[in-house]
Amino acid sequence: METDTIVEIETNLDDLSPELTGAAMEKLLALGALVLCALALEAQVVHALLSETSAFGVRRSEKRRYKLERCFEKVQTVFGEISLKLGLLKGEVVQVAPEFESCRAASERAGQPLRIIYQAALAAYPKA
Repeated sequence: METDTIVEIETNLDDLSPELTGAAMEKLLALGALVLCALALEAQVVHALLSETSAFGVRRSEKRRYKLERCFEKVQTVFGEISLKLGLLKGEVVQVAPEFESCRAASERAGQPLRIIYQAALAAYPKA
């Protein structure tokens, strides 16, 4: 029986544009990226892969996740108050991301594109 070792690397990219997400997904799949899902969805995903694709089998393993400590902060912009998610590593802010729902609501109120709201929120964070 042949064996090999695999490493699964996963992340959420909820702030990446659909065009860049699609291009990254194509590249990752071409490199051999694997399907990941919540444990509760495992049986459904396996069934779909085996019945809807040409797969003859699937591999599964549970992984440990490393993540930044998270906190939220609000900033004032010309479009109103926007919530930011801060990612901290050993107490130091290493990631700043505007919260989608907060930006979406401001975009609708102001009649401005979402990307403009995101930019304003980032610019309003004093350490960005």
